[in-house]
Amino acid sequence: MLISQAKIVSEGKVVEADVLVKGQHIDRIAPFIAAPPRTKVLDAKGKLLLPGVIDDQVHFRDPGFPAKGDIASESAAAVAGGTTSFMDMPNTDPKTVTRELLKAKYASADKRAYANYAFYFGATNDNLEEIKALRQGEACGVKVFMGASTGNMLVDDPATLENIFRHCPLLVATHCEDTPTIRALEAAAREKYGEDVPAAEHAGIRPVECCWKSSSLAVSLARKHGANLHVLHLSTAKELELFTPGDARITAEACVHHLFMNESAYRKLGHRAKCNPSIKTEADRKALVEAVKSGRITLIATDHAPHTAEEKAQSYFKAPSGLPLIQHSLLMMLELVARGELDLKTVVQRMCHAPAQRFGVTDRGYVREGAYADLVLVDPKTPTAVTRESLLYRCGWSPFEGQEFSHSIASTWVNGEIAWDGRQVVHKPHGKRLEFP
Repeated sequence: MLISQAKIVSEGKVVEADVLVKGQHIDRIAPFIAAPPRTKVLDAKGKLLLPGVIDDQVHFRDPGFPAKGDIASESAAAVAGGTTSFMDMPNTDPKTVTRELLKAKYASADKRAYANYAFYFGATNDNLEEIKALRQGEACGVKVFMGASTGNMLVDDPATLENIFRHCPLLVATHCEDTPTIRALEAAAREKYGEDVPAAEHAGIRPVECCWKSSSLAVSLARKHGANLHVLHLSTAKELELFTPGDARITAEACVHHLFMNESAYRKLGHRAKCNPSIKTEADRKALVEAVKSGRITLIATDHAPHTAEEKAQSYFKAPSGLPLIQHSLLMMLELVARGELDLKTVVQRMCHAPAQRFGVTDRGYVREGAYADLVLVDPKTPTAVTRESLLYRCGWSPFEGQEFSHSIASTWVNGEIAWDGRQVVHKPHGKRLEFP
């Protein structure tokens, strides 16, 4: 396929050029390319051609929670939103906490994923030997729930944490909230409101202090043991001081909902806005946006976490935390560009280049000759209306229903083949397992 006259946004530049795709890779990029015989030509004039988004934090609920989503349904939503690669979390059923279960999860994703994929290995209080046995490429990282988890995946034993940070051979990715703080505030809320705690109380039950206490511990352990640390989904201005632009060993990410929403979301969405860590103040949101611009926050992800509408309609303590986001994540950030809060080149850097760099993903995340043709064509002049009928999530709802984004996803390519044509997912799933050097 020849993509003609697109405005290519990659590596800090915006250049109008033609892109020739042969097989799974980008063959040539030039101001003009004559179409070879039997080549489809796509006129992309006036549209933006970006690298496919690499989302390093999703919960596709597979295996174990088919009512919420699975690899096929959620990766279809991903490519509809311009995401061509994802890294899925281990809190499934069964939990991905042994190397055998990790191997089985990879096998189950084969020929079911519309986007490229990698999986995290999950840490527990008692699987240190499995962690130590991991080898490069077996997982994209080791996920450590330092708070806000359930059952055996909450790693709260100090000695275990020390040993994970000392011995883990892969990147350590942490969810940082302090569970004792949360439990005390939950008890106080229950005493005040009973079971029907208002949704707006969630930010106070999971406040700045509970995030800071845990993330500062993670950073101190990483510095002590020389660990390769990535702190997931920062949500507060205070935590930003823990991170330094340009530090390749201790990094942080922001998620699209923390960059796009503030505490007013609770009034509109109720428990549908409930997520961990919580959505906080407008001041926190603005600080996170500034940190994305400065590089203090290295990359942008989603923490896509679908639950059924029925689950979300329950009372506070029963309604689970998490939002479905991946179908509109790029559009959310392009909306911030339209508002003047971010620039387009920064969005591409944080959503495409930086995840590839941070995780060492081979030959993806850029519009380059020789790279995999994971591409997204954005139409900046055609808006996207979010309707229930347009959603591809298994859960069937979005926090943005009834809203309109200023851009639209015209096409998405995965490994050189169109996966989304602007109206529907096309062809069979052809995502590949991500490769790491």
